[in-house]
Amino acid sequence: MDNWDEIRTAYQVARNGTVSGAADRLGVHHATVIRHIDALEQRLGVKLFQRHARGYTATEAGQDLLQVAQATDDQFTQLAGRIKGQGDGVTGDLVVTSLGMVSRMLTPILVAFQAAYPEVRIRYRTGDRLFRLEYGEAHVAIRAGSMPEEPDNVVQPFLSQQMALAASDSYIGRHGSPQDIDDLKNHYFVVHDNDQSRAPFVRWLRGMVADDRFTYRATDNRNMQDAILAGAGIGFVPTQALLQHPELKEVIPRQDEWAAPLWLVTHVDLHRTAKVQAFLRFLKDRIKDMDC
Repeated sequence: MDNWDEIRTAYQVARNGTVSGAADRLGVHHATVIRHIDALEQRLGVKLFQRHARGYTATEAGQDLLQVAQATDDQFTQLAGRIKGQGDGVTGDLVVTSLGMVSRMLTPILVAFQAAYPEVRIRYRTGDRLFRLEYGEAHVAIRAGSMPEEPDNVVQPFLSQQMALAASDSYIGRHGSPQDIDDLKNHYFVVHDNDQSRAPFVRWLRGMVADDRFTYRATDNRNMQDAILAGAGIGFVPTQALLQHPELKEVIPRQDEWAAPLWLVTHVDLHRTAKVQAFLRFLKDRIKDMDC
C-alpha cells in the first residue's frame, strides 16, 4: 500500500479533528499532515474533509475511507501489541489500565514492580474507557463491576473495593452530618457526571436521593474526591482515603452492597507470557494482606 502514510494521517485527523492534534499523535510537523491530506485528496479526486474554524470534519467520502483505515490501524495495533508481549523475558513496556479510583492502591505496586524488574517500562492508563486488550492496548486491565464477558479474555477475581460515604469537616461544619439514611435527602452530594454509571454504590445513592441534591458532578474519581475534601458535598470514597485524609468522616455506616468487585483481565494470547505472569504474581502477593 504505497499511500498508507497518507491514509493513516487522514485517520488521525478525523480522530483528533485538527491538524495539530494529528501531528502530535503521529510525531510529525503539521505541514506534513496538510501535505498528506492534500496529496490523498488529489489522488482520489474527492474532498475527504470539510475545513472550518474549529478544525476538520470528514465528508461522506472521508467516512468511507476512514472506516477501512480504522480497521487496518486496529489490526496493526493488535499485531504490535502481541509481538511486544511474546518475549520470554520480563522487559519492555507493561501496559496496565484501571479506573482512576484504583490508582492510589495500584501505583505503589507498579513502582515496586518496575524496581524489581528494571528492564520494564510501566505505562499506566486510567479512565472510564475500556481499553481493548484484543488490540494490544493493554497487557493487564483491572475492571470494576459485573464480571467482564469479552471473548478471548482471561478473567480472574481480584478484590472487592470497599467504599465509604464521607464528608469533610468543612462540609459538616456548614451543613451538619446526616442523622441516618433517611436524612440523606436533606444533604448535598458529589457524584460522577455519568448518569448511567453501573457502580453499585452509585446506583444505591441514586435510589436514596433526588437528582437535584447532586450539586457537584465530575468525570474523574480523583476530581470527585478533591471536591469532597473541599467541602462541596457528601460522596463515596475508597476506604483507604479515610486513613490518608483524617478530615474526612464517614457519615453513615458502610453497607455491604456498596462494595465494587474488581477483576483482573488479560488477553488469552498474552496471559501466559513471562512479563504478564510475573506482574500478576507480584500484584497478587502485594494485595494479599492489603485492607481494601
